[in-house]
Amino acid sequence: MAQARTEFAAALNQIASEKGIDTGVVLDAIRMAALAAYKKDLLLRNEPIPEDFEEFTSAVDPITGEISIFHDKKNVTPPGFARIAASIAKQVIVQRLNEAERGTILAEYESKVGTVISGTIQRQEGNTFFVDLGRAEGILPPLEQVRTEAYHANQRLKFFVKEIREGGRGAEVIVSRSDQSLVKALFALEVPEIQSGAVEIKVIAREAGSRTKIAASSKEEGIDPVGSLVGQKGVRVQAVISELGEEKIDIISYSGDPVRFIAAALSPAKDIKVRLNEEDKIATVTISTSQLSLAIGKGGQNVRLAAKLTGWKIDIEGAEESESVDQSDGELADQKKEEKKEKEKGTEKKTKESSVEETSAKKETKEKEETKEKEETKEKETAEESTVEVAKEDIVQAEQDESKTAADVEADMSGQKKKKG
Repeated sequence: MAQARTEFAAALNQIASEKGIDTGVVLDAIRMAALAAYKKDLLLRNEPIPEDFEEFTSAVDPITGEISIFHDKKNVTPPGFARIAASIAKQVIVQRLNEAERGTILAEYESKVGTVISGTIQRQEGNTFFVDLGRAEGILPPLEQVRTEAYHANQRLKFFVKEIREGGRGAEVIVSRSDQSLVKALFALEVPEIQSGAVEIKVIAREAGSRTKIAASSKEEGIDPVGSLVGQKGVRVQAVISELGEEKIDIISYSGDPVRFIAAALSPAKDIKVRLNEEDKIATVTISTSQLSLAIGKGGQNVRLAAKLTGWKIDIEGAEESESVDQSDGELADQKKEEKKEKEKGTEKKTKESSVEETSAKKETKEKEETKEKEETKEKETAEESTVEVAKEDIVQAEQDESKTAADVEADMSGQKKKKG
C-alpha cells in the first residue's frame, strides 16, 4: 500500500511539475473526470441520470489515489469504479489539465503585455503567422505585420506583446511588429538612461517599415536626450534600426513650446517660421523654397509624421530665399545677422583686395610706361648719334673730295707750264 501511495504521489507531483501547475489543480481535474465517468457508467448500465446530478460530488485521496462518488454525503461509488474511471476519464483529465496549463501560461504572459519578447516564426495559416514564444504560442495577425518585411519559418525576431484576447481557440497571445510601442520598447532595451528614468520618450509617430519620428526629453540636467538615444557613434540607434529592417529613425528633443516643437519635428528641414491658430489647432509653416522638399518629404511623409508627433495640423507655404524666417525667439534672426556681418566682412575684404590689385595694376602700368619712355629716349639718342656719325663721314668725304680737286688743279697747271716751255 505504501508503494501505491508513493507511485500516486510521485505521478501527481510529476504531472503538476510538467504542466507548471499546482497539485490541487490536478486533483480538481481528477474529481471532475470522476463525475463525468460516473455519469457515463450509469448510461452504460441503462440506469436513469438523477435529476439532481449536479449535487453529486467526488473525492480523490491524495495519498492512495482512491476515487469516491457522494450524494448527500452518502458514498454511492459503484464496485470497481476506480478501473472504470481510469479508462473513461482519461480524456477528460487530459483536457482539464491542458486548460489549466493554458490558463497558467496566459496568466504569465499577461504580465508581459507591453514588453518585447523574442520568438521564432513557426508556421503560416493564410495571412496569419504563428510564433513560438517559449511556453506559449503567439499570433501575428495581418494588421500587426510590416508590409515591407518577409516572414518565413524558423525566422527569429523580436515581437511586441500587444494583448491577450479571446479568439476562436480561446485566449490568444497577440504579438506585433508594426506597433509604434515596439520602437519604444527596443530603445528601452538599448538605453540605460531610459531604464533609470533619466530620459523619457514622450511621443512616437511611426509608419512601420519606412520611417519613425521620436521626441525625447531629459529629467536630469546635463543629460542630452537625443544623444542618449543615438549613443556613441550611433551604436544604440543603429541596433534598433537593424532590428526594424533598416527603418529610418528621426530623434528630436521634446518641447512644451508648440512653435519650437513643430519646427524641430519638421527636421531635417531648416529655416522655419511657424504661426499658430490655437483655436483650430492649425500651424502654418513658412519655409524657403530650397527647404520645401525636405519639410514635405517623399509622398508627404515627413510633414505627415510631424503632424502625428505634435498633434497639430500643419500647412506649409513656400517663401522667397531672401525672406527672413524666425523660428521662435529670434534665434534664426540672430543667425541671419551673423551671416550679414560675415558677408559685410567678406565684402570689405574683397574691396581691400580689389584696391590692392588696382594699385598694383596702376604701378605696373606706370612702370611699363616709364620703361617704354626710356626705350624711346634711348632709340632717339641712338638715332641722333647715327645721324652725327653720318654727318661726320660726309664731312670727311667732302674734305677728301676737296683735297683731290686741288691736287688735280695743280697737276693740270703743271702740265700746261711744261707744254709752254
